[in-house]
Amino acid sequence: MRLNVKGHHVEVTPAMRAYVEKKLVRIMRHFDQLIDVNCVFSVEKLEQRIEATLHVSGNDIHADAADLNMYAAIDALADKLDRLVTKHKEKLTDHHANEALRQNRVPA
Repeated sequence: MRLNVKGHHVEVTPAMRAYVEKKLVRIMRHFDQLIDVNCVFSVEKLEQRIEATLHVSGNDIHADAADLNMYAAIDALADKLDRLVTKHKEKLTDHHANEALRQNRVPA
């Protein structure tokens, strides 16, 4: 997994980068087929914003979060990405495979 971190009107410190990497480990636990992650930090007046785009096999997942504190915004973004990745993973699984097996076993 490649991680690209950029700052728009804000300098990305090594501590912020390490915090994002730490939060993305949780997403890697649920879905290990991440190809690329692009994160953009930005500041607009008092609002701290972070946006992330995950490039996974067959799809791109985008989420953003804003808060007064950058670390709180990163936490909110990690929660959103976790939900979206879980939803994407559920779409990939075939839920009707077991149903076809049950229909073949039931005598008519």
